[in-house]
Amino acid sequence: MFSQLPEPKAKKNPELLSKHKHERIDEYYWMNQRDSKEVIEHLNKENAYCDEYFQPLESLVDKLLTEFDQRINPNDISAPFILNGKTYQIKNIEGKDYQQILLIENGNESLFFDENERAKNQSFYELADWSPSPDNSLLALTEDFIGRRKYIACFRDNKTGHFLVDRIEDVSGEIVWANDNKSVFYVKKDPQTLREFQIFKHELGTDSEKDLLIYEEKDEKFSVGIGKTITNDFVLIHSASSTTSEIQLISADNPSENPKVFLKRKQGHLYDITHHKTGFYIVSNENAPNKKVLFSKEFPENVESCAVIIQHNSNTLIEGIDAFKNYLLVEERINGLRKIKLKNIETNDDRYIEFAEDTYFLGLGLNDDYYSDEIFYSYNSMTTPSTVYKFNMASGERSLWFRKELLDKNFKPEDYVSQRIWANANDGSKIPVCLVYKKGIELKNAPCLLYGYGSYGYTLPDVFSATRLSLLNRGFVYAVAHIRGSKYLGEHWYENGKFQKKINTFTDFIDAAEYLGLMGYCNPEKIYAQGGSAGGLLMGAVTNMAPYLWKGIISQVPFVDVVTTMLDESIPLTTGEYEEWGNPNEEEFYYYMLKYSPYDNIRKMEYPAIYVTTGYHDSQVQYWEPMKYVAKIRANRTNKNPLIFECNMDAGHGGGSGRTSERKEIAKVYSFILGLENIFE
Repeated sequence: MFSQLPEPKAKKNPELLSKHKHERIDEYYWMNQRDSKEVIEHLNKENAYCDEYFQPLESLVDKLLTEFDQRINPNDISAPFILNGKTYQIKNIEGKDYQQILLIENGNESLFFDENERAKNQSFYELADWSPSPDNSLLALTEDFIGRRKYIACFRDNKTGHFLVDRIEDVSGEIVWANDNKSVFYVKKDPQTLREFQIFKHELGTDSEKDLLIYEEKDEKFSVGIGKTITNDFVLIHSASSTTSEIQLISADNPSENPKVFLKRKQGHLYDITHHKTGFYIVSNENAPNKKVLFSKEFPENVESCAVIIQHNSNTLIEGIDAFKNYLLVEERINGLRKIKLKNIETNDDRYIEFAEDTYFLGLGLNDDYYSDEIFYSYNSMTTPSTVYKFNMASGERSLWFRKELLDKNFKPEDYVSQRIWANANDGSKIPVCLVYKKGIELKNAPCLLYGYGSYGYTLPDVFSATRLSLLNRGFVYAVAHIRGSKYLGEHWYENGKFQKKINTFTDFIDAAEYLGLMGYCNPEKIYAQGGSAGGLLMGAVTNMAPYLWKGIISQVPFVDVVTTMLDESIPLTTGEYEEWGNPNEEEFYYYMLKYSPYDNIRKMEYPAIYVTTGYHDSQVQYWEPMKYVAKIRANRTNKNPLIFECNMDAGHGGGSGRTSERKEIAKVYSFILGLENIFE
C-alpha cells in the first residue's frame, strides 16, 4: 500500500557521556549541531520519507480537510468580549489563515487589527498579545515571525493606524501599561536559555536600548512574569518556580517607584494575589496543599497575620480567584470537575455555578470590570460546542451571550455519548478517563485514540472538538486519561506524578488503556495513543514499557532525551525544570530519570507504528530530541511497522502558524491512524 523511499539511516558518531561514574554512549549526539550541513541533510531525508509515506493518504487528508471546512464556519467568530470598556470580537475570514480583531461600537463593526496584514510574506506568524493603553488611544503588540517565542514589541496609534518608531526585540509575550498611557513594562528572556528573567520599563518615544531595568531574577530556577490588578491600581511582578513564588507590586499611577515585595519567598510556598479596594485576597498553599484563601488589608508581614476567608479542604482544589467590588469569585475543582463559587463580600453568602454532568469544561470569560456585578463564563463538553453565558452575581440571572454554531446543520450533540469511567491503577488508585463516541457503534470492536499529558500539574480540559468528529463518525472512541502528574483530583494527584513518583504517570496511562480494552470500551487490539511535549515524554515511556499495547503512537514535539537535556544547563528552560523532574546532577535523580527516559530505554524489540512531529525552531523541546529518538528506534526495532518523522522547518513548539497549517497537521494525524485501520473513506 505505502510505497516508500528507503528508510533514512542516520550515521553513528559515538559520544561518551559520563556522570556519577556511570557511562552512556550516545551515537546521535551530533544531531544537536543546529544549522549544520549534516543535520539539515538528514532532516530533509526524513521529511522526504514522510512525504512519500503520506502520498497514498493524500486523498484521505484532502477528504478530512474538506470535512473540517464543511463543519467549521470559514468566517467563524468568537464570543464578543469587553476589554478596557470597549467591545471586541475575533473573526476568521474565508480564504485567510489569520484572524481579524473587530471593534464593536453602537452595534457597528469596524476592523481594529488584521493579523493577515502582519503575516504577509511570512512563513510563520504569531500574535502573542495585544493590549490597548488605558485611554484606548494606543495598542501594544507582541509578535513572533520565526516560531522561537522570542517576540518583538511594537506600538500603534489607534486613530491614524500608524506604527510608532518604538520597537523592542527579544521580549516575552507580555506587555503591561502604567496608567500614564506612555510607560509600559515588559519581560526580557535570557538569549541562551530563553528564561524570562528581567523586567524593564519603556517610555514611548525613547530609545529602547536605554530602557530602565526594574528587576532581575538571579535564581535560575525562577522565571518572571507581569500583570495588572483588576482595580488597575498595581502592576504585578511574578517570580515563580514550580514550588515557590514571590510577588512584587508597583503603583500603576506612579510607574517610577521601586517594586515592593508583597510576601517574601519561602521555599515551598506558592501564592497569588488579587487586589480589592479594601485590601488583598491571597491564594496560598501554606499548610494547605489544595490551597486556602486569605485576606490582608495591607502588605502582610507573613501568612499567619492574614485572615482566613476560605479554609483548606482536602477534597477541593482552589484553582484561582478574582475579586470584584461586591463579590469574590473562586474557581474550584471537586472530584475532577470545575465549579465556580461566588461569595458575597458583604454577607459572606455563597452561590455555585456548576453542571450536573459526568464531564464538562467550565471556564471564565474575560472579566476586567472591577465594579460590575456581571461576569461571563463559558461551558462546553465533549459532545457540545462552546456556549458563553452572562451571569448577574447579585440576582443569579443567567442569559445566553454567545453560542458556537457548526456550519454542518446535521450535527446534533445527542448523536454522541460522553461519559467518565474510573480505571484501576496498579496500586489501587482510580484513574479518571473521559470518553466520547458516536451512538450506535459497537464499542468492543471500536478502535480508540487515547490522549494524555500528566505533567506540571496541568489538567487537560474535556472539551468539544469539531475536527474530532471526523474520527468519531468513522467509529472511533476518543478518550482522555487524567493521569497522575495533573491536578484533576487535587494537589496530591500532581505530587504523586512528579520527581521520584513520575513513573506513576506512565503506569496510569498504561493501566487506563488496558482497562478500556478489558472492559469492552474499545477493541484492545486497536488502541492508539497521542501526546505532545511532556505528553510526548509520556508517549515515549509507555511505548518502551508496553509496546504490545499500542497499534500506533502519535508523539508531537516530544521531550524524550530527559537525562541528557536535564544535564545541559545551556539548553533553554533546563534549570527551571529541576523542580518538576528533579536535578540529575544529584545521583538519586539521575538514576531515577534513567529508568524512564525514552531515549535511554530504546532497545531491540518490536515497536508499534509511530508518527513523530517537531518544529525546527522549537524553543521548549529542541528539534534534535525527536530527531535522535527516531534514529535510535530505526536502528533497534526488530519489525517494520511505520516509523515516520516530520520536522516542520518553519515552526516552533506549537506547530505551524495559521489555521491551514493547524488543520493540515490534524488531518495528517487522523489519516495516519485511519490508514493503519484500512479506512480510506
